[in-house]
Amino acid sequence: MARLAQTAGLTDIQQEILSTVRDFVDKEIIPVATELEHRDEYPQAIVDGLKELGLFGLMIPEEYGGLGESLLTYALCVEEIARGWMSVSGIINTHFIVAYMLKQHGTQEQKDHFLPRMAAGDIRGAFSMSEPGLGSDVSAITSKAVQDGDEYVLNGQKMWLTNGGTSSLVAVLVRSDEGHPEGTAPHKSMTTFLVEKEPGFGEVRPGLTIPGKIDKMGYKGVDTTELIMDGLRIPADRVLGGVTGRGFYQMMDGVEVGRVNVAARGCGVAQRAFELGVQYAQQRHTFGKPIAQHQAIQFKLAEMATKVEAAHAMMVNAARKKDSGERNDLEAGMAKYLASEYCKEVVEDAFRIHGGYGFSKEYEIERLYREAPMLLIGEGTAEIQKMIIGRRLLEEYRFQG
Repeated sequence: MARLAQTAGLTDIQQEILSTVRDFVDKEIIPVATELEHRDEYPQAIVDGLKELGLFGLMIPEEYGGLGESLLTYALCVEEIARGWMSVSGIINTHFIVAYMLKQHGTQEQKDHFLPRMAAGDIRGAFSMSEPGLGSDVSAITSKAVQDGDEYVLNGQKMWLTNGGTSSLVAVLVRSDEGHPEGTAPHKSMTTFLVEKEPGFGEVRPGLTIPGKIDKMGYKGVDTTELIMDGLRIPADRVLGGVTGRGFYQMMDGVEVGRVNVAARGCGVAQRAFELGVQYAQQRHTFGKPIAQHQAIQFKLAEMATKVEAAHAMMVNAARKKDSGERNDLEAGMAKYLASEYCKEVVEDAFRIHGGYGFSKEYEIERLYREAPMLLIGEGTAEIQKMIIGRRLLEEYRFQG
């Protein structure tokens, strides 16, 4: 039987890349993921292996030392990595979003300076929008940049920064009211700054502190942190794109491809949950036969597999739409919403199939059960996705009466 979630129309190069990543996941990630996750240990050896494979430069153009691959190729690689351990895909994703924003919006000097080292994995990226009281309302950002000669002085507190400790480059979104008339819409007076720092915790450069890791229910191993700016001075040439006031649009462009990535993560975790469920159902016996032979379990497996296929198809469609140069916020929102919801449901069904053993930390499904909820809120909650989808549908189906 063919594996679930196959993708038609891939080139030989894409298939070779995916085969390499799948082998790496099976040999280097799955055997150690649960142990590392339980210790909340950063997977340095795995990250070094991904660096050797060139995955940190997968979508960075060849002229900067990357592989120049498509969003689809990247998303399919993320799907495979998340199948092994979702936290590793998070390490890659935040790096990728910053590289994408630089490629799309950076000045030539910024591209030349950062992208070759990002492609090599020598610079690891992170991006920061959220704040402690912000939630989904990006327009309510209070962190602020004030110009002082050839520099900007940044103050404020940011929250939920993935790769906050291990990164050496952070794209930070703040308010920059100077030069924008009073009454300007909030999203038109925001700027993205490229902040270079030392990896680690504490004061990582003058005026910039990474307090430490936030203790989480799941999504362990990867460091999630706060970021505190107190008189942080940044040169004006580190404004992304060289012009203030464009930060919101730059970040939303990055988040749009990030939503495809989160959809891919949901697909990967759901695939692994199905694999665990269908395997356990054939090993566990009740009433004299494997539970896989009971109709109730077969129905559950059928529903799980169908959800895996549907989520994968929507994720691939959203990635291909973006690769074609078309607007894909509708498709990305749908893919992220469906994949994250289906992931939660497939993981829960696999958990139910395991019965009492699913509650034991000895079984992998316990880890997946704690990881899946993060996808419901990462890169925008389900409610935000539905708002985006609804608005776009009304644009497409505007009543002309």
